[in-house]
Amino acid sequence: MTTSEGAVRLPAPPGEAELWAAAQRGDRAAFTALYHQHAAAVWSQAYRLTVTLPAAEDVLAATFLTAWRRRGDVRLVDGTALPWLLTVASNEARTDWRRTTRHKRLKLRVGPPPDVSDHADTVVASLDDRRRLHQVIAAIAELPTGQREAVALCLVAEVSHADAARALGISEVTLRSRIHRARTRLRTLLPEEVR
Repeated sequence: MTTSEGAVRLPAPPGEAELWAAAQRGDRAAFTALYHQHAAAVWSQAYRLTVTLPAAEDVLAATFLTAWRRRGDVRLVDGTALPWLLTVASNEARTDWRRTTRHKRLKLRVGPPPDVSDHADTVVASLDDRRRLHQVIAAIAELPTGQREAVALCLVAEVSHADAARALGISEVTLRSRIHRARTRLRTLLPEEVR
């Protein structure tokens, strides 16, 4: 496009809705642009839930793999899919936690390798923090689906109540009610030192 001064004006870059529409048609470049737009936020959510760099990277990869496979199901809220992606990341983090827990149980049955040495106090403290985090994640996993989704979006990912309600397709009043019931339930599920 040329302006009256003869300068060439490039068209504005496509918005997120246009990028998702292109990605739904199989446009990999559009999906790559969406990945670069949201990867940092999804990684942050994954790291908060898994507390390890490798696990956060795995959750990030699994989230965008799911987004590519289910690109026709993506729900935009105010023109962005970030709340949908954060929900998927939360689900992937829970899956990672279950996988890790199964692996630990198996290791307990089989026993440690013969050359395992003692751990330093800092490692023990780190493991205790991780154990507490896993207790919280396990307690959240026991919540009913509606409460679990509300907690993941509002309390873990810190999405605003208005955006989370739109992403979940419910009213803000219903969302706040679910969060209140979830907090009450979590107080009964978690030991006092973890709350």
